[in-house]
Amino acid sequence: GHDPLDSTSLDVPVPDFLESLDAGVAGMRIGVVRDMLDGGLDAGVRRCIEAAIAKLAGLGAEIVDVELPHNRHAVATYYVIAPAEASSNLARFDGIRYGRRAAAGDILEVYHQSREQGFGPEVKRRIILGTYVLSSGYYDAYYGRAQKVRTLIRRDFDEAFSRCDAIITPTSPVPARRLGEFADDPLHEYLSDVFTLAANLAGIPGISVPAGTAPATGDPSLELPVGLQILAPHLAESTVLRVARAVESAC
Repeated sequence: GHDPLDSTSLDVPVPDFLESLDAGVAGMRIGVVRDMLDGGLDAGVRRCIEAAIAKLAGLGAEIVDVELPHNRHAVATYYVIAPAEASSNLARFDGIRYGRRAAAGDILEVYHQSREQGFGPEVKRRIILGTYVLSSGYYDAYYGRAQKVRTLIRRDFDEAFSRCDAIITPTSPVPARRLGEFADDPLHEYLSDVFTLAANLAGIPGISVPAGTAPATGDPSLELPVGLQILAPHLAESTVLRVARAVESAC
C-alpha cells in the first residue's frame, strides 16, 4: 500500500489478497516456458516441475506454451545493473555519513578501514564490479546496454502475459543445497539464479513454493526440496497467491 513517507510506493488500491486464495485454477491459463525445461536442468527438478504442470492441468488449468526469448540474458543483465546500484548506493557508507566507523589514525584510514571492515566479500565484489561498469568509457558499453536488455525482458513478459494469467518455471536448476554448502566459484552461484532474476528486472511479482523433492547433486541417496516459481503481471499478487495455493495443495 501507499506510504506517504516513501515517494517510491504506489498510490493504488490494495486488494483483499485472501478473497480469491481458494478459488482454484480451473479456467486459468498457465504459461510454461518449454526451453527452461530442456538443457541445463537437473533431471529430478524437471520431473517435479512436469508433475506440477500435470497436476495443474488436472485441476482445470489450461497449459499454454509461452516464450521469454531474452531470459537467457537475465543473469548477465542483472549482474551489471545490481552491482552498479550497489556501488552507487553504498558509496555513502564511508564511516562518516553512514555505516560502521572504524577506529583509525587519520581520515583516509577511517574511510579505508570502515569500508574494509563493514562489508563482506560478496558486497565488496559487487561494489568493485559496479564501480567498473559505471566508470568513464564503460557506462554505455555495460550499464546503458544492460538497461536496454532489461526493457526487452519486460516486453517479453508483457507479450507472454497477453496469452496467459501466470507463468510457472523452476526456481533453481538444481535441488536445494545442503545447509552450509556453497560453491567456491561466485559465477556458479550467480548462474543458479537464472530462472528468478528476470522477475526482478521486469518488476513483476513472483513466489517460490515446494514442488516435491529430488536426489541431491552428487548424492542420490539424499532427497532435497525442489522449488516451483510462479510469476504474474505487475500488481497481480492475488494471482500469484491463488496459483501458489493450488500448487501447494496438489503437490
